[in-house]
Amino acid sequence: MARSGPTAALDAATPGGRRYVGAMPTAGAALNRLTLREQVLEALRSAITTGALLPGSDLGEVELAERYGVSRGTVREALRFLQQSRLVAGDARGKLKVHRAGQREIAEIFSVRAALEGLAVQSIIAGPDRAEHAERLRAAMPPETLKDEFATHMNLDLAFHEMLCELSGNSTLLDNWRTLEDRMRIVFFSADTDQPVPIMARSHHEPIVAAIEAADPEEARRTVQQHMNDASQVWASDIPVVPPR
Repeated sequence: MARSGPTAALDAATPGGRRYVGAMPTAGAALNRLTLREQVLEALRSAITTGALLPGSDLGEVELAERYGVSRGTVREALRFLQQSRLVAGDARGKLKVHRAGQREIAEIFSVRAALEGLAVQSIIAGPDRAEHAERLRAAMPPETLKDEFATHMNLDLAFHEMLCELSGNSTLLDNWRTLEDRMRIVFFSADTDQPVPIMARSHHEPIVAAIEAADPEEARRTVQQHMNDASQVWASDIPVVPPR
């Protein structure tokens, strides 16, 4: 299903012909403050995490070097870093592509999120500003009606969970959650859908806020665990089966 929007998406073919709004700068765009490698790295990371480059998309050094007006070596360095960050992967023939999350990886990511966010809700409940934080979280919950584009609802969902970690007051916890965020986006874009799914809706986040309001740390932790279990199953079930080559 093709997407349209005020920002042009990447021209290259993507799995299933899908498009997501996301800037893909061309040669000379914003190449002034950082080193060339850093600029290409950030441009590619942004394209991957906004869905301009979908999982499975080819990342040819020659094509990217021409697009950005840099050397293949500069592109290679940026791709190497993205590969280490699990945003890029090599296929059986050694060609680099945007990474596609598998079911095991999805389960692992949501398991780690359950641990981090479970600790976050317990910290919020134990803190002196529980009621105020619960109000802020209630206001930040995603809408119940999923009428906007996939990327819009994905961003609202992630923003709620990031706020949950931020309000814990634990900077190390928040840093670890943010380290995972790019890989979370890979999970969402790896699914065989371009439509928002019910797990993104307000009703699936309401029990977390209600448990914080009730000041029940164990129930809050269990609620977060259940939410992550449900999300893991939803996203893993939408991962397309790729036939062997």
